Amino acid sequence: MPKAIWITGLSGSGKSTVAEAFKERHPEFVILRMDELRKIVTPSPSYSETERKLVYRCIVYTAKLLTELGHDIIIDATGNMRRWRDLARKVIPDFAEVYLKCSISECRRRERLRRETHGAPRNIYIKGKKGWPVPGVTVPYEEPLNPEVLIDSEVTDTEGAVRMIEAALKYR
Repeated sequence: MPKAIWITGLSGSGKSTVAEAFKERHPEFVILRMDELRKIVTPSPSYSETERKLVYRCIVYTAKLLTELGHDIIIDATGNMRRWRDLARKVIPDFAEVYLKCSISECRRRERLRRETHGAPRNIYIKGKKGWPVPGVTVPYEEPLNPEVLIDSEVTDTEGAVRMIEAALKYR
């Protein structure tokens, strides 16, 4: 049965890095990146609640369709509201939530130093200070209540995170 893994966490927590490393070891997985999908669905994003609802429903639907077609999926998206991750859990039979827990201060530090954004907007936390809707800053980030995998990305490196996902979800 095809699997879907949603890697959630604040911007800068390591979602894209962990997704890439996992895919490197498991090339059968397809990565769905919210930052790429958003550019197609909303080319001039406002990041409003209405827009977030649209793009998150789109990514869940896309993941559902791809799993129905036999593809294993990694959703690389903040998913700041539980209801979007819960929707994926409801419509995708083999679904797992991976939470990369990281303090906002460490996420800000990483964001300042990051070279590769994987399509994410640059200077997100600076924009958040100016009132831009940024999860964990100006809009809520609802932490998962019972994720299948919880990784403290401040103390666990990328390789360790991949091994934790593999162990918890029994991938080899």
